[in-house]
Amino acid sequence: MQNVLIVGAGAGGTAILKLMLQLDYMQVTGMVDPNPDAPGLALAAENEIPTGSDWKGFLANDLHLIFDVTGEQGVFGELLKSRPAHAVVIPGTIARLLVSLLEENGQYIRQLRSESFRNRMIFNSLDEGMIGIGLDGIIRFYNRSAALITGVPASDAIGSPVEEIIPGSGLPRVAETGMPELNRELTLSNGVRVVTSRRPLQDSSGVRTGSFAVFRDVTGLLELAEEITDLREIQSMLKAIIQSSDDAISVVDEEGRGLIVNPAYTRLTGLSEEEVIGKPATVDITEGESIHMKVLETGRPIRGVRMRVGPARREVVVNVAPVLVGDKLKGSVGIIHDLTEIRSLSEELDQARRLIRSLETRYSFDDIAGGTPEMKLAIQQAKLASAMYVPILLRGESGTGKEVFAQAIHNESGSGAFIRVNCAALPGDRLERELFGSDGNDPSAGLFEEADGGTLFLDEIGELPLNVQSGLLRAIEEKEIHRAGGSRPVPVTARIIAASNSNLEKAMKEGRFREDLFHRLNRMPVHLPPLRSRKEDIPALAAKLLPRLNRDLDRSVEEIHPEAAELLMQHEWPGNVRELENVISRALIFMQPMDKILGRAELAAVFRAEGGGASGTLAEQLDAHEKIILKEALTTGGGNKSETARLLGISVRTLYYKLEKHNLL
Repeated sequence: MQNVLIVGAGAGGTAILKLMLQLDYMQVTGMVDPNPDAPGLALAAENEIPTGSDWKGFLANDLHLIFDVTGEQGVFGELLKSRPAHAVVIPGTIARLLVSLLEENGQYIRQLRSESFRNRMIFNSLDEGMIGIGLDGIIRFYNRSAALITGVPASDAIGSPVEEIIPGSGLPRVAETGMPELNRELTLSNGVRVVTSRRPLQDSSGVRTGSFAVFRDVTGLLELAEEITDLREIQSMLKAIIQSSDDAISVVDEEGRGLIVNPAYTRLTGLSEEEVIGKPATVDITEGESIHMKVLETGRPIRGVRMRVGPARREVVVNVAPVLVGDKLKGSVGIIHDLTEIRSLSEELDQARRLIRSLETRYSFDDIAGGTPEMKLAIQQAKLASAMYVPILLRGESGTGKEVFAQAIHNESGSGAFIRVNCAALPGDRLERELFGSDGNDPSAGLFEEADGGTLFLDEIGELPLNVQSGLLRAIEEKEIHRAGGSRPVPVTARIIAASNSNLEKAMKEGRFREDLFHRLNRMPVHLPPLRSRKEDIPALAAKLLPRLNRDLDRSVEEIHPEAAELLMQHEWPGNVRELENVISRALIFMQPMDKILGRAELAAVFRAEGGGASGTLAEQLDAHEKIILKEALTTGGGNKSETARLLGISVRTLYYKLEKHNLL
């Protein structure tokens, strides 16, 4: 390693510094300039190189090179007198010439590497095998396809006699005679049959230097021929699949003429094959537009279009997709569903959803852990609210347990069904029908009626659309609702429990939430404190979560070690109780089924996986994050240290220091 001192941090000194930073065998020990604003000083500081204004303090016995780029003759003379005996002082003119020559040399090297890489990439990307020999019969070049076809890797082939690798190759003969041999068949020693062409190699003066061969595996051609032979069989199989499908299918060509229909189609539409095949795509439509023709015009799939088809005017839903061969549109295929069957399935789904919503609630006040004054107050308010049939508003951040409180209130009152609806999960028109039901051709009861005599829990009430807020206010004030499309009132006596993690006061000011509805709901507010403000509750809360998580994950943990509990209490819990439950679940996954105690190590592993969490000091967490960044950069740079340093914007020397620090070398 050569130690270098640069005197002068202007443009010339900066250029020399940049060059030195690229050389692994050069180490800049200092950079000097009386001007503190010189650009080279800032660059040196970025790369952790000592800087100063006086070069005398940087002269050391281990110094090998001194670059004088000040342009002052007096400085050069003083450096010659004061330098260590073995140190060489290079004046600025020679230094700039050296930089120019080295940069030009580097440019030539990069150009040659680029051209060599491009040629090698083309050579190795060919599907044909290529092999070349000299006049001595020794293999000089050998591409990737040759290795794949012969089964002999390039490392074994290059430098070996060609007749050992490919017996009967004919290349020595072509090299000797200079006569090409084209399209010859050859069976390799691994049994692969190839077709090969051999040609002589000549230099620029016409002197023969060897020969080369290009060959292709014809096994693939034979397989292709077999595939073509099987095409009719595959075609018959696809037709059998279409014919046996219970879904009605119709296929048209690029001009919209019928090609294929299956028995399910004829049953649904009442039209025979003779009435559809070869006819326009509109032949089966009695009400609506042809979706086949729209797809053929746009080349894009269209789904969920209602229409009526066939003599019986059956109401159906149609999905149509284009048929593309390569990038050419060759037709379209349509799947037709009977709406009668869909309605039946929809009714079954609605019944299942109602059953799920009305399942027995799991939580009571005994399941709520809370020893802090804030939590005791919330529990006391909730118990008081459960004894009165008035609207209740649960306020708190996401994950604080609002639904647990809602279920506990419902169970404490002990009557009717508990129906939950997420006001943010459905669009406004759908939510209105879900809550209030609908009249007309297809009447159905809403969730208010399902919860009659019980509890309707409206989660995320702040996302309720204004038109639905009006209906909710009517239900609270008048104890009745109006179904969508209906005119007669329907009496309801459901208890309303609303929950919100948003700022309802701000929503009122912005006109997104009705003030009169807010005051109705806010008669009995219950504020749930965030977990970070009641950390002393965490051990008891975690203990209550353990039995259920053990059942879910097939674990047998009976207690949480005090050190693990302390680690839990150090975290800020932005996700509140829901985040706590998730962290404990992930920690249990790290454990064995028969482990009894959840320790600090399992929790620390979870926090590390999430990016540090509460584990370790700030310095330890920063080091862990730095190690992750270094690993990713090494992977991106393919293990190349110079490329990794470039990606990270640091010097190679700094990179090696950090890799050694984190045991990544």
